[in-house]
Amino acid sequence: MQRLPTSVPELLDAPPSLSAPDDSCRCCCGNEWLLPARSSENRYSPPLDWLRTLYLAEEFGRLPETVQLVKGEAASDSISGLISGNLDAAALTLDETLRVLAAGVAVKAVAVTNVSVGADVLMVRPEITSLSGLRGGRRVAVELGGVSGILLFSVLERAGLTSNDISLVDLPVNEHIRAWQRGDIDASISYEPEASRLVAEGAVRLFDSSQLPETIFDLLVVTDAAASRQPAAVRDLVKGHFLGLQHLVRNMHDAVYRVATRQEVSPDMVRQSLATVMLPELSANHRYLTHNGRLEVVAKTLENIMVREGGLMDKPLRYEHLTDPAFLPRSLP
Repeated sequence: MQRLPTSVPELLDAPPSLSAPDDSCRCCCGNEWLLPARSSENRYSPPLDWLRTLYLAEEFGRLPETVQLVKGEAASDSISGLISGNLDAAALTLDETLRVLAAGVAVKAVAVTNVSVGADVLMVRPEITSLSGLRGGRRVAVELGGVSGILLFSVLERAGLTSNDISLVDLPVNEHIRAWQRGDIDASISYEPEASRLVAEGAVRLFDSSQLPETIFDLLVVTDAAASRQPAAVRDLVKGHFLGLQHLVRNMHDAVYRVATRQEVSPDMVRQSLATVMLPELSANHRYLTHNGRLEVVAKTLENIMVREGGLMDKPLRYEHLTDPAFLPRSLP
């Protein structure tokens, strides 16, 4: 069987759109790609922050041979890969999952990998002391194509404002710091490490996702086609995540240094990141993935926001269920 690239040098040379051998199905997650395979090999990619659990499972030999981790480029690759049919699974935020559904690709959430409890923030100039202070055309930088847009519109809804009350600056999060330094923006919807960089430039945290409990989710999703064709491969993928999470929880000090080394960041940054998210274990996942449970309720709310604000989604979606708990392991060793 042909194997896909696995080493770092190979991955750097690999083209953005990897083609899989005929006997494998493809899957992508965030900043990296994974393919659950039709017979014996899955490729999957964890995003920069999450699905780091799969890296840990791989390092300790807890990831089945049916899963191969492959380095990718950007989160947009996950969405485009699912839409094009080049991938079978991906690590996506909830709003990204809804965008894939809007593009006509049937997917299901098979695991909740993290829930934001402060990771997503609204940073402002010191003179803005309340959400209502955004009124009057304050320039708010936000990456409308990502989860930042959802946080912004949730903030506006809470403050009784609309997008007409502010001046939206659609800008990738990694460009917010330069816009702030130039004086081009008054506020930023961002996350770490950009939020800390803005603090160093005098920004103040006015609002964060801890004030929107159980609203911003990161998910592991698979296409309905892949789930039907290779259920065992999907189970291997999901179990790999939980085995890695098990090590992260039980051996936090070791896991932090392993993740920091792999992602080329400081251990303190990993700890800071972990402090702003909840990593749901198996029992919590069963609760989140219940049909008509919290995840599906929040999805409907976000869908309404995305349709109402225009440009994020054209029309309401038509699907029976967004979640499928059938691939969760019954227990862990």
